[in-house]
Amino acid sequence: MATVINMPRLSDTMTEGTVATWLKKVGDTIKEGDILAEIETDKATMEFESFNSGILLHIGIPEGESAPVDSLLAIIGKEGEDISGLLAVGAPQAPKAEAAPIADAPAATPAAISIPAGVKVITMPRLSDTMTTGTVATWLKKVGDDVKEGDILAEIETDKATMEFESFNAGTLLFIGIQEGESAPVDSVLAIIGPAGTDITGIADNYGKGESAAVTPTETATSEKPQTVIQETATNDNVRVFASPLAKQIAKDKGINLSQLQGSGGNGRIIKSDVENYTVSAPVEAPQTNSQQETPTAPKLFVPAGEVVTEEIKNSQMRKIIAKRLAESLFTAPHYNLTIEVSMDEAMNSRTIINAVPDTKVSFNDMVIKACAMALKKHPKINSQWKEDAITINHHVNIGVAVAVEDGLVVPVLRFTDAMSLSQIGAGVRDLAGRAKTKKLLPNEMDGSTFTVSNLGMFGIVEFNSIINQPNSAILSVGAIVEKPVVKNGQIVIGNTMMLSLACDHRTIDGATGAQFLQTLKLFIENPVTMLA
Repeated sequence: MATVINMPRLSDTMTEGTVATWLKKVGDTIKEGDILAEIETDKATMEFESFNSGILLHIGIPEGESAPVDSLLAIIGKEGEDISGLLAVGAPQAPKAEAAPIADAPAATPAAISIPAGVKVITMPRLSDTMTTGTVATWLKKVGDDVKEGDILAEIETDKATMEFESFNAGTLLFIGIQEGESAPVDSVLAIIGPAGTDITGIADNYGKGESAAVTPTETATSEKPQTVIQETATNDNVRVFASPLAKQIAKDKGINLSQLQGSGGNGRIIKSDVENYTVSAPVEAPQTNSQQETPTAPKLFVPAGEVVTEEIKNSQMRKIIAKRLAESLFTAPHYNLTIEVSMDEAMNSRTIINAVPDTKVSFNDMVIKACAMALKKHPKINSQWKEDAITINHHVNIGVAVAVEDGLVVPVLRFTDAMSLSQIGAGVRDLAGRAKTKKLLPNEMDGSTFTVSNLGMFGIVEFNSIINQPNSAILSVGAIVEKPVVKNGQIVIGNTMMLSLACDHRTIDGATGAQFLQTLKLFIENPVTMLA
């Protein structure tokens, strides 16, 4: 059964894409997770990953050529499989980031159900590379509501973030397939939109099933990574501000506080015209609110003395993915750990001088990240990943920074960290960490790391070992700075030290290679001026 892959919608404004580079050619074996091509959108050039395995049978868009979203990009199937029928039809498909399996035409399908004109079937989108199921956190529309193009239908919780899901069609919400709080696999029927009063009997039950070949997808949101997220603006009353990405960018350029605008989009969302038509007026004093009355407190569990009391907490999607990915990493990658102690006296002096500059704030963790980026350029084998047939050496440095959130752990990525200054790293980490804690990170901000840094020093943890964040080959664990007696120049003096532990994948990094990396890292941290060379 051949699989058709269409040109995906990789941004909210993308109408066509250009194939910058094909990384596979016709006849190549494709595994799930392989990068097929690099696709240039209106905003960026992105890697396009295969979610299917097989042989690349056909390339529909050659390198350098452009085509509209939903155009035939490629076909994957079994070696020697006849795909002439798919090529003749042109394989029209809905926009899907992963390939949609196209079944061989059945002989005669009794009672086949067709989708009425104007009806759109919307499925659970794949909003991150590791997402297999999604949870509907909140429905912002109910059955019977009018839906306009651009309206926010629901908030969907993935394994990495909670994101708004935007409608790309207009009509009436006829059906909700996944209730609030429920989870479902990617491609499950999420909703149906169409003209009011349309009979949709049997569509949801038979959608995607082989016995209902006439039920063809008219819209799939898998590749439509909605870039519209909730921007939470700091105001006195902590009001959440809904705004489109373009509106936020224009407001930022004009220095406009979005909390002062009244949105005209769906659910009060601020759109481009709202910002462009806004005129600055005299500030109005915000009414006083009693935050103590509005802030709910979690009920306390009463535990009688001498009784056994247990409580079950439902696992979130994030917790499930953390369990799965870390178990896979620990049991597939042979871990070993290297530990080194570094002096922080010079780093502390340098940080004091740097932070004396107005509008500059650098943390010790920022200095460690900068040192890691420079050390990785000198020891590229640490900046690698394991594949069955080859080891990939990354000559770009994208450092992931582990951030603890309420439901677990996320790893936003600082791209091209080696080219960033200390102040840029500090600002980037604060921005990513802040949005991580409020679940406002976009999926592409958590992808593509080549090395990871995890810091528990702020909790007083002196030393610990981390599990590698695959596909990285190493992760650095950073402990607390400890004041203690040390020997310097033959004398016992009071000094400040910090423990660093490097967990390595022995398949890609030998012990001596890891040790040399730590020596270079130690040199940079103990002598921060060397990071300016």
